[in-house]
Amino acid sequence: MKKIAATIAASAIAASGVEAEDRRPRVAPAAVYETAPGLGHFTDDVLFGEVWERKELSPRDRSLVTVATLVATGKIAQTGSHVRRALDNGVKPEELGELITQLALYTGWPNAMSAVTETKKVFDERGIGPVSNSKADRIELEAVAEAARSATVDSNVAPTAPALADLTNRVLFGDLWQRPDLSARDRSLITMTALIAIGQPEQLPFHANRAMDNGLTSSEASEVVAHVAFYAGWPRAMSAVPVLKKVLDVRASAQKTPDAPTEVRVTRAGEGKATAPEQYFTGAVETSGFYKSDGPARIGGATVSFSAGARTAWHTHPLGQTLFIVSGKGWVQKEGGPAETFGPGDVVWIPPHVKHWHGATKDEAMTHFAVAEALDGSVVTWMEKVSDEDYAKASRID
Repeated sequence: MKKIAATIAASAIAASGVEAEDRRPRVAPAAVYETAPGLGHFTDDVLFGEVWERKELSPRDRSLVTVATLVATGKIAQTGSHVRRALDNGVKPEELGELITQLALYTGWPNAMSAVTETKKVFDERGIGPVSNSKADRIELEAVAEAARSATVDSNVAPTAPALADLTNRVLFGDLWQRPDLSARDRSLITMTALIAIGQPEQLPFHANRAMDNGLTSSEASEVVAHVAFYAGWPRAMSAVPVLKKVLDVRASAQKTPDAPTEVRVTRAGEGKATAPEQYFTGAVETSGFYKSDGPARIGGATVSFSAGARTAWHTHPLGQTLFIVSGKGWVQKEGGPAETFGPGDVVWIPPHVKHWHGATKDEAMTHFAVAEALDGSVVTWMEKVSDEDYAKASRID
């Protein structure tokens, strides 16, 4: 009898649990269950019952990621409901307006304009008045990083699309990224989300690194990919995974410093003196004092001595090169530009990927100390030798 009573009690408890589950509010409309019941299950039990509940991203961040994905992919019909959710999750109306502005430049004006229409409906519905620009101080971008980014745009974009290069430096980074209407961290989060959503993983390394430099954690960055999978599709998310993995691996490696050497190392003047490889130089050139830093640093260099008339071949550096002129007189020239003269005490900077050569003048020897950083183990890409004709043109500046 006791067993029967226990069974009845257990059944009652189980039944009440089912009833409680049935009473749980559904997010998916009834039409979804009537047409695609499996979709109803994944919507309520997985997307909103599990993913949206995960603590790796705050509800506010998930709303930013979701609205950014919908705007970026032009899913305007779904935008209104998620704008409401975003407001409920603490996203300010001004921030939603700036999200749309940011994505106009990254995913196109048509998407942004359509999103404005739907967002305005929600604002009107909630009695939210006109949004105005923030009066806070503009965001200061990191000067060294900006200089490197600008130099890359000037060397890689400007020769082919000068207007795009100008707008990139002057409008995109010179204006939009400095607007205080959205924090640098949230602006990076939105941009990173949009690149994954529209299937542009090749642009992701720069913006993923920028996002984490701006305060996004590595676990948050990983969670963005999982969340976007539900709103832009698994293929887009999967394509982003290997790219993000490489970014995270590099950053993790750079942070592993406890085992790095702690001893000061001196490379003596003239140490390791050798004749420079003939295939990369013209004339008599000697190298000495080679040094290479220990990881996570990636800098290295050497002293290079050119006899009069000697020079390098054309070449590029993935992260640029700095020359400290020790003695003598020399020339440096980028492809398509004029040769420039330098002398003792001068410092020459060659931006990343700029094709160039440098060497002594025709009448005077020159020595410089060259410094460059390695990218994926590569410091330099050598090209063809500088012809006597091109070298003669450089000599005319004297």
